Amino acid sequence: MSQPSDTTKHPIIRHLPLLIVLIVAVIGAFTLRDYLSFDTLRDNRESLIAYRDQNFLGLAAMFIAIYIAIVAFSLPGAAVASVTGGFLFGLVAGTLFNITAATFGAAAIFSAARWGLGDMLTAKLDASEGRLQSFKNGLRENEVPVLLLMRLVPAVPFFVANLLPALVGVRFRTFLWTTAVGIIPGGIVFTWIGVGLGEVFDRGEDPNLSLLWEPHIIGPIMGLCVLATLPIIINILRGKKEV
Repeated sequence: MSQPSDTTKHPIIRHLPLLIVLIVAVIGAFTLRDYLSFDTLRDNRESLIAYRDQNFLGLAAMFIAIYIAIVAFSLPGAAVASVTGGFLFGLVAGTLFNITAATFGAAAIFSAARWGLGDMLTAKLDASEGRLQSFKNGLRENEVPVLLLMRLVPAVPFFVANLLPALVGVRFRTFLWTTAVGIIPGGIVFTWIGVGLGEVFDRGEDPNLSLLWEPHIIGPIMGLCVLATLPIIINILRGKKEV
């Protein structure tokens, strides 16, 4: 008879990563909100630019590490970090750094949730019947378009799009590439806002993040949402025909 695994003996170990994420997220929400802000960036922009000019790779590595932590622990300041990427590194490098960091951070919180609650809920879904079974089958059939929609629709909170797939049994590889691809449009917009941030600060203003909702910006993004929805609609129509 095989010995039970450590995670079977001690369930708390299985849930420990997600518990750590939740604890750090709660603490960060109360302690870091005033620090991860545009005011902090405005006050330190000259020293950041000087350090970037002296050690571009060092600052880039530091920026990516901080951004990963912000996403992995659902800390406040993700939008500030995205704009900062454009401000410090320009549109091309800033977008690359932002997408890379956000993807790795999302993968970290996905893994934490999957290792704990995710495996348990997936097992229950696999053993379920009736509506839960239909939900599971529908999700598996439309896994990619649903994940892309969650990333493309600006109204879906980023931490929800990170946690929910882990809790319903989405495959890690699928989650990873749909995250990297799905956040590109929004990542470009926020990085683009950051490129002109210096001029905004010089006017004594804060960046206008509502730019994402301007028709010429949200229009193409919603068009991508429609394209992502097409496979779901086709699968629904096929299912009706088979019935």
